[in-house]
Amino acid sequence: MPGFEPEIERELLRAYIDSANDGIFVVCDEMKFHVANPLLSTWLGFSEAELTAHGQRVPITDLFGLAESEALFREHFHSALHWQTVRFEAEIHPPRGESRWLEISMNRVHLEVGELVIGILRDITDRRVLQTALQHRASHDDLTGLTNRSEFQNRLHALVGSLQTDRGPHAMAYIDLDQFKLVNDTCGHLAGDELLRQLGAHLKQQVRRRDVIARLGGDEFGLLLHDLSIEEATRLAESLCETIAGYRFVWNGRSFEITASVGLCAISDDTLSAEDVMSSADAACYVAKDQGRNRTQLYLSGAACLGKRQEMQWVSRLHKALDENRFQMWRQHILDLGNDAANRAGHFEVLLRLIDENGAIIAPGQFFPAAERYGLMPAIDRWVIQHLLLSDRSGQMRTEMARLSASHCAINLSGASLNDDKFLGFLEDTLRQTTLAGNALCFEITETVAVNNFGRIREVMQTFKQFGCQFALDDFGSGMSSFSYLKNLPVDYLKIDGSLVQHIVEDAADFAMVEAINNVGHVLGLKTVAEFVESEATLQRLRDIGVDYAQGFAIHRPEPLFTENSA
Repeated sequence: MPGFEPEIERELLRAYIDSANDGIFVVCDEMKFHVANPLLSTWLGFSEAELTAHGQRVPITDLFGLAESEALFREHFHSALHWQTVRFEAEIHPPRGESRWLEISMNRVHLEVGELVIGILRDITDRRVLQTALQHRASHDDLTGLTNRSEFQNRLHALVGSLQTDRGPHAMAYIDLDQFKLVNDTCGHLAGDELLRQLGAHLKQQVRRRDVIARLGGDEFGLLLHDLSIEEATRLAESLCETIAGYRFVWNGRSFEITASVGLCAISDDTLSAEDVMSSADAACYVAKDQGRNRTQLYLSGAACLGKRQEMQWVSRLHKALDENRFQMWRQHILDLGNDAANRAGHFEVLLRLIDENGAIIAPGQFFPAAERYGLMPAIDRWVIQHLLLSDRSGQMRTEMARLSASHCAINLSGASLNDDKFLGFLEDTLRQTTLAGNALCFEITETVAVNNFGRIREVMQTFKQFGCQFALDDFGSGMSSFSYLKNLPVDYLKIDGSLVQHIVEDAADFAMVEAINNVGHVLGLKTVAEFVESEATLQRLRDIGVDYAQGFAIHRPEPLFTENSA
């Protein structure tokens, strides 16, 4: 500092060091203190005099309190001694001071007294706490505090990726609560959330610290079990089942017994991918539910697990097919057995096919079970309604209907759609917009759906009959429990279940049941339709007992609704 005496320069420099908002130290090449400003002394809990006492200078590393931070400091100090400017972050926990995070910068200087290192320490505790909180929130479930699905999948990917060097054995468990919906429906979502919080904490106490317990979504949990054979993992999963079954959840004086279904999958050197593990454990969990719940199911290559897994693989394929518009409507004619002239009116049922990624045609029997189980039927039904009544091909549809002089076409509606208020609102709006007359449409609802949701289905029928729409009760006779409901359901057609119709020529019992259904239907003023008519002999027996309509391969094999020549 030109213009100042050396003594004044030293005083000014010291005043700057003492008033600094950062901690400042000067240490020798042995890391012993020569200078420690007041702020740093406060942080460490030692006065500068104590730290720099002649012959008793304290090594700065003695005050870090954490072995990993001490090792990190030594590493960077060595770099500073080699004239490198260093900056790093470390946590300290000094014996007399508070724990805090510091950003530490160091530079080597050469003075007459020797080689020294000057360091500046900035308190970044608040930033690190916020950063840690944000990182925790990004990787943990807000409700339960457990690892979230995204982080669980990251850990699973890492575990599967390490199998070349760490062959395990490991395992994954997929845990699905069995009675969660009951708690939600009877006590509300606050109760459901509290149940998940309590069970999440309970599950965390039951597993080892090295294992990963996560909430995957809803009432589903995942568990990664490291270095555990499948036999040991099975015992642990069964123990978790027993623990959950013994748990009692109490809300507002009401007590609930909770059980869980657990699917288990081994993770070993022949594991293909993390997605494969997740899919297999999920499939095994569904098998556990199907077999009575409150149990553990190991994923095996048997029909049950493979079937569930194939169903789940259909989910992503169906979503993609909907996005890419790869469904196709087909038709199958329905024959009026008492009016040959009416048969030229083109009474038909609209059927659905999926065009797969390679252009192959997939029948609904292959993908409907997955769509029904995983809640995709409303989206598929919406596609049919939209493309039949509102799409830019509606003109082609009207041409086709006019060409056939169609009396009406039958459209299937799933139980999930009929219980979906948004879908019903969409259907009502569509019927107001379409140019097709309402009486040209007949909605088919299965007997099982109608009986299990009687009040709801009756309301739906009454609502849409205002548009002139008709209704058919499909697969009638599959349950043989719904005769008493017919008087109170405003249906127009009974479609006799094909499993009864197929064998009426050779099976007297089936013939008697078909005849009984037909007679009851006629007494109630309903038209009857026999499904799965596959021979002329069957067709003749149906005529003999007075069935009104017939449908099946003996009459017409399904074909695309829109043909190249119908535009």
